[in-house]
Amino acid sequence: MSKILIVDDSPTETFAFKAMLQTNGFDVITADNGADGIALARQEQPDVVLMDIVMPGLNGFQATRQLTKGADTAHIPVIIVTTKDQETDRVWGQRQGASGYLVKPVTEKGLVKAIRDVMASNA
Repeated sequence: MSKILIVDDSPTETFAFKAMLQTNGFDVITADNGADGIALARQEQPDVVLMDIVMPGLNGFQATRQLTKGADTAHIPVIIVTTKDQETDRVWGQRQGASGYLVKPVTEKGLVKAIRDVMASNA
């Protein structure tokens, strides 16, 4: 079973994503800020990280950069899942090393497809 780490400071979003993913057979772990997300990714070595951008403290762009550049986490694909829908945000996310970029609200089908796509390209 594939393990997905959700890093999002919104309990509502986290609950919704977790339900969608568990329905599709994924094992889900969560963190509510960037720093905890990085620590959990290092400890748990998930198959994919879903990263929000706007969070207190370490934002999603900063956390993504640390994960994708870290020796122990660079192999883990990060998909940014955010309300930020500007092309500059997408480009900046890619520059931080993100493998995908989804704009909220996301559909269950879209979320699962994005996860499976990055897992397939990372295999």
